Amino acid sequence: MPQIKYNIFAFSRKILVIFFLIMAVSGIFPFNCPAEEEKPVSKPVPQPITLNGDTVEFDASSNEAIATGNVEIIFKDTKLTCQKLVVNTQTKECRAEGNVRLAEKQGIIEGQKITYNFITKTGIIYDAKFMSNPFFGKAERMEKVSPDEFIARRSYVSTCSFDDPHYKLMTGRVNFFPGKKVNLTDTTMYVNKAPVLYMPEYNHNFDDPWMRLPISPGSSKDWGAYVLSAYRYNLNKNLKGLLMLDYRSKLGTAGGVLANYDTEFFGKGDFKVYYTQERQDEATRLPADPKHYQRYFTRLRHKWDINERTNIVGEYYQISDQKNKIKGPGISFLRDYFQREYERDEQPLTYALFHQSYSYSALDVLMQVRNNHWFDQQNKMPELKYTMPNVRMGNSRFYFNSTTTSGVYNSKASPKDITVSRFDTVNQFSYPLKVSIFEFRPNVGSQETVYDKGANGQSHVVRTMFKAGADISTKFYRVFNVKTNIFGLDINALRHIITPTANYYYNHTPTVPASNLKQLDGLDALTGSHYVSIGLQNKLQTKRKGVSVDLVDFLVTTSYNIKPKTGEKRGSSFQDFYFQLKVLPFSWMRLESTANYKHSGARDSVGYNSFNDVNYDLYFDLGRERSVGLGQRYQLKGGNEITFNLNWRLNPKWRFSMYQRRNVGHQPGLPRGIREQEYTISRDLHCWQMDFTFNRKKWEGNTIWLIFRMKAFPELEFGFDQSYKEPQSGSQVNP
Repeated sequence: MPQIKYNIFAFSRKILVIFFLIMAVSGIFPFNCPAEEEKPVSKPVPQPITLNGDTVEFDASSNEAIATGNVEIIFKDTKLTCQKLVVNTQTKECRAEGNVRLAEKQGIIEGQKITYNFITKTGIIYDAKFMSNPFFGKAERMEKVSPDEFIARRSYVSTCSFDDPHYKLMTGRVNFFPGKKVNLTDTTMYVNKAPVLYMPEYNHNFDDPWMRLPISPGSSKDWGAYVLSAYRYNLNKNLKGLLMLDYRSKLGTAGGVLANYDTEFFGKGDFKVYYTQERQDEATRLPADPKHYQRYFTRLRHKWDINERTNIVGEYYQISDQKNKIKGPGISFLRDYFQREYERDEQPLTYALFHQSYSYSALDVLMQVRNNHWFDQQNKMPELKYTMPNVRMGNSRFYFNSTTTSGVYNSKASPKDITVSRFDTVNQFSYPLKVSIFEFRPNVGSQETVYDKGANGQSHVVRTMFKAGADISTKFYRVFNVKTNIFGLDINALRHIITPTANYYYNHTPTVPASNLKQLDGLDALTGSHYVSIGLQNKLQTKRKGVSVDLVDFLVTTSYNIKPKTGEKRGSSFQDFYFQLKVLPFSWMRLESTANYKHSGARDSVGYNSFNDVNYDLYFDLGRERSVGLGQRYQLKGGNEITFNLNWRLNPKWRFSMYQRRNVGHQPGLPRGIREQEYTISRDLHCWQMDFTFNRKKWEGNTIWLIFRMKAFPELEFGFDQSYKEPQSGSQVNP
């Protein structure tokens, strides 16, 4: 049924016109009202042209100016230089000859002859040489058909700025949209003077700066010599992605497809599939094992923003791994082929989530499936969650918040599966107020959880827990009128800020103990607790170039347990102390450190009343592409690693970087010495950047990377999901 939309404003205007016509005809409003005095319309002020040259003449009859010798003409944001020029001062159209150079925001064009209109920003230039970052090129004839489009004929394009570039794309026609995209037809790629590739058409969108043919060769212990390659396709604005083809000398050939799509009306997402028949090592293959393992990975991710308050997000992961079935759950396809994805999430979830926001609350509906049977995950079919953050109750000062979750859960736990229907709601009232200099917020609430059955077969188990607490905080500060640049500190006044906080929590013992419930997650293991969380933050601030800078930021937090109900007869006591320190004494130096002081636990436990973990990173920025980093990871009765990172520009052509991770502790079973070292030599090849990297890990072998990057696109990485990533100081952690 067609929809009819009314424009209420247009309708009202018509009613008013009819009303005034009736009044005029009836004589209430005469037609001969004095006319309102018209206001003069301001006309745009014409922009002048600035013209300079060795000789300048003006012909008043034709409104033409003629200039010769070192001519320079400027109009708005356009500048043209040449040796001879004729320009009409009214139409702003000109003819220029001799070393012509046209400079605009979009780029620079040089040639021997040009006709150009400064108002329409259109024209034709012959024997043209153009520069528009990151592209350079030449053309027999170049036409500027609009302010944002060039057409070059019988030309070449390259990201190399040399007159004789290392590589170039020879083409019959180029449609160039500066800062947006470039389109080439009938194109041949040349390396030096040798043709290497023909393309009927080539499109490059600047919004997608990645290379079309990324290639990453190298060698590693697990893969042997390898080449990772891909073709980056762009079918249209709604469908683009990768065609992947890889070769590993120890494992064989593998390949796949990645597609990024946008439906415009029903959301966007990506689809990825990767397949290999992994070759077995004949030296270690057992007679019962196959010669090849069939392994593949499928992923689908989608997000649909239905409106500002409603969206749907879903992910689907399916891994078929014959090697995992034979060798056991310690084998991971993601770890072997997509290390980055494995580090982000070694057991990705398959789920669909519907989210709806309201004025003061939100509803989430989650469907989660344990799609890969060896993953330690739960089925949630479904889970509903309704959240209401702090909402003011009428005109009172009371606030109310609530979180309610309900679902059917299944866990593949040993020795048998656990299936539970569970309803949980947490409701809390709070009353924020200011007491003298303190922000005070007492709260009280309860948590009720209902189970369809308990651990011993009982039905309809109801657990209740009473909750109470309070938050209190304040802030003190003092400003010291100190101004000094001693040792280059650049201090312009100092402000010391002290922020103490305390959070009190009381959770009464649940009416049903955890032993009577089936254990799915932490919610089922709740016990009573009574403690105070304490924090003290000290900041020392100054201003540098008008911007506030934290010279020192030091935070200490701990908890005080009040008469804990444990098997040990100990009274109230402090728990572990956590320290966070950030120091920025100079703009080129930064120190960050964390530490854990173990105070809780039995007195005969390991690390009692001592620092259990200490980590720090010290970083020096000594100039452009010159930096040094030093870090340490210390664990009491555990690992003790020191990391070192150096990045040094030797000269404009060469750069060297190194990374080392050394164990200096006495952890049993972990020998002292270098655990990892990596060295990279980078060479500037004018339009390319070459990196040669050697990595050695103890007990894992050696890896070599040879990586080429186009300088025009410095954000490029030639690998995908499995490629070199420069380590940072202290980025490694103890095993």
